[in-house]
Amino acid sequence: MKVAVHISSFRQPGGTAAIGTTLAAVGRAADEAGVAALSVMDHFFQMDMMAPAGDPMLEGYTTLGFLAAHTTAPDLQLLVTGVTYRHPGPLAKIVSTLDVLSGGRAVLGIGAAWYEREHLGLGVPFPPVAERFERLGEPPRIGRQMWSDDDGPFDGRHYRLAETLNSPQPLRRPPIMIGGDGEKKTLRLVARYADACNLFASPDRGRPDQVEAKLAVLREHCAREGTDYDAIRKTILYGGPLDSGAAGGQDFVDRMAAYAALGVTQVHIGPGDADPVRFVENLGDHVIPRLGRGGPGVDEVGMPSV
Repeated sequence: MKVAVHISSFRQPGGTAAIGTTLAAVGRAADEAGVAALSVMDHFFQMDMMAPAGDPMLEGYTTLGFLAAHTTAPDLQLLVTGVTYRHPGPLAKIVSTLDVLSGGRAVLGIGAAWYEREHLGLGVPFPPVAERFERLGEPPRIGRQMWSDDDGPFDGRHYRLAETLNSPQPLRRPPIMIGGDGEKKTLRLVARYADACNLFASPDRGRPDQVEAKLAVLREHCAREGTDYDAIRKTILYGGPLDSGAAGGQDFVDRMAAYAALGVTQVHIGPGDADPVRFVENLGDHVIPRLGRGGPGVDEVGMPSV
């Protein structure tokens, strides 16, 4: 199982001036630790369920561009892009640019968006939830067309592009991840359009048995859509307590065994308000080697390394 690091807080003891230097150090530590991916949120305000909305929050793709300059190995993505925040044509161009400048490490993570306060606050249109899910099906199609030899028009229900010209092309076709675990809409869109899903996992919401049930629904959607369930990467965002030190790291590795048994191949975890640099360094010392960093074979949780 691969480990990805998700940064959700930019509050630093040194204030705003320390954000850039800290993120650069996180990037260097991620390279050294063997982190598979780095992600940040796609929000304009901090989530008010987690911290005051006025806490520091960086624009996502600008942040990924900065991290591209301070890393060499991890994939880079938002977890996940809100479908309402950017028109899908420019979005595909943004992701292409990130891919080129990072050496082929961009991932398009996308979801239906939900945070009404920041939409209203900054004047971003916030359609009803049914329309947001309708729109969510079109950016993956537009992205794939723009990341191909087809530069013709795109005529969708919500988006119409006269010319999908995109130069330069990404170095690799960015994988598309659809985030969320809604059984009727989100997982159906995963089956239809995505290379990866991202499900919630925690001791309360997203226990292994609950994730197993979500994956069973995804398998049913794939059968109906005629797509390959096994070709979709299964990832989780883990929201449980995590101390990445020696004892806590082993406890986390033990918890992940049940998810690995379900076919989950990547876990996204975050430091929260803890020191993010030390958190990543501890992952490299106590977690990543035990979750199969060494390549094919059997790792220390007793599961096939992936």
